[in-house]
Amino acid sequence: MKLGVFVSDFKLTTDTLDRLKADKLGIILVMNGVYHAAVKESGKSSALLDKTANLYALSEDMQTRGIKDSDVDKRVKVVNYGDIVDIMFNEYDKIAWL
Repeated sequence: MKLGVFVSDFKLTTDTLDRLKADKLGIILVMNGVYHAAVKESGKSSALLDKTANLYALSEDMQTRGIKDSDVDKRVKVVNYGDIVDIMFNEYDKIAWL
């Protein structure tokens, strides 16, 4: 199964993601979830970025929060709303929201 997961909260731990089983996992960071793409605590990136997954962050939500593309971790692809629609319909069989 190909699973796309929207993450909208910065306080999310990786426990829930660890329990998800998928052949292909995509993590789409939206709303406050985009902080995972750029914020570092004690010099370390978010543990969410260490997951074996395709990582995306919504550019409009990043701009709203003052995050520049240059601040984003290299593992994360910055996408817009149109890209997310394409990702949902072309890349993943199922979509979940955490």
